[in-house]
Amino acid sequence: MTEAFIVGSFATAFGKLPHSSHKELARQAYVGVLADAGLADGRDIGMAWFGNCGMWTDGQGSIRGHVCLEPLSRDGLFPERTPIINVEGGCATASMALHGAWKDVLSGQTDVSLAIAVEKTYSPDDPARTMRLFDGGIDQYDRQLWLDYYAAAGEAAGKPFEPGPGRTIFMDTYAMQAAWHMRTHGTTQRQIAIACAKNHVASVHNPKAQYRFPLTVDEVLADRPVSWPLTRAMCAPIGDGAAAALVCSGAWLRRQPAAVQARAVRIAASTLTSGKYRDLSEPGLSKRAAERAYAAAGLQPSDIDLAEVHDATSFCELYQSEMLGFCAPGEGGRLAESGATALGGSIPINLSGGLVSKGHPVGATGLSMIDELMLQLRGEAGPRQVAGARTALAENGGGVMGFDEAACSVIILQRG
Repeated sequence: MTEAFIVGSFATAFGKLPHSSHKELARQAYVGVLADAGLADGRDIGMAWFGNCGMWTDGQGSIRGHVCLEPLSRDGLFPERTPIINVEGGCATASMALHGAWKDVLSGQTDVSLAIAVEKTYSPDDPARTMRLFDGGIDQYDRQLWLDYYAAAGEAAGKPFEPGPGRTIFMDTYAMQAAWHMRTHGTTQRQIAIACAKNHVASVHNPKAQYRFPLTVDEVLADRPVSWPLTRAMCAPIGDGAAAALVCSGAWLRRQPAAVQARAVRIAASTLTSGKYRDLSEPGLSKRAAERAYAAAGLQPSDIDLAEVHDATSFCELYQSEMLGFCAPGEGGRLAESGATALGGSIPINLSGGLVSKGHPVGATGLSMIDELMLQLRGEAGPRQVAGARTALAENGGGVMGFDEAACSVIILQRG
């Protein structure tokens, strides 16, 4: 049976980078992934998947990957005439790109496929552009549908849906879910803050993180309110960045030098699901994606050594802990409070700092999760290294469909 491996991964530093263009960030990610794979050039790449959400707000609505990778072809770095497929799936965009590259290799279309994603969300001179980018992640054709849905859900959650300045619709929807979880399961704001503070402390040791300062639980709670129970520290910042991964077949990998083979990591599973307008009490789409991934990999949640999950807010980390089977429904807050999700715990989560501290350049986020897990599985994560890590999971959601994300990816990686 054909197997697919990640032979190289790379992420740029994340942050507010107004002077770095999409093309420049793409170049950094591409050159970085080649170097990580131990390749002098990309001549063996037979397909590329390019992820981005917001270039249309700068006027580049189509052929985004072709535009960003063409300069690399002119410089002899990226092979000419290579097919490029443009991908967009909200915050799950980069994971979709990796899914495409994975399928290329499994299907035998090519021995080496590139997944690369670039995003710029920070526009200091045009904040309206940033809002247009984020508004693209929710249904703009039938706004009344979700306005009515959230209004009704707000009553059930005990938190009225009252959008306001200084935040996005997305933060309000996450806050309503958190409020419902607190009312239903006894989760506390402090438990959310514990998960948040853990990630801010972890990011101190991640040189590519957007925020590299520690926060205590009390400091998280004392930060500026965004939408109760969420404070600013509990919400992912806007920022820019790029990331990439090279996926290869086992046959191609066996032809490479021993040093290259030794650092490859197998993709044990890659699954996608789509969201729907669900009831607050109904499990989210990540539960279905995780169940499919575990079945495909022949694994159980207890087999996972560490995970990177999509904590657009720190409440999301608690919730995804439940959906991924790391604890029972309603127990995410207590899991975080127990220390199980910290370095040295039974299931470390978001040792990169997570979205709330590592940063969240929308379309590039999923591949940055993969880069963190590659570091961990190779034993190259430094002070945040999980001892003996062999199996890792990435959960990445994108867009909004009611209280689901519109799209969700769960990827499981294994080191032999």
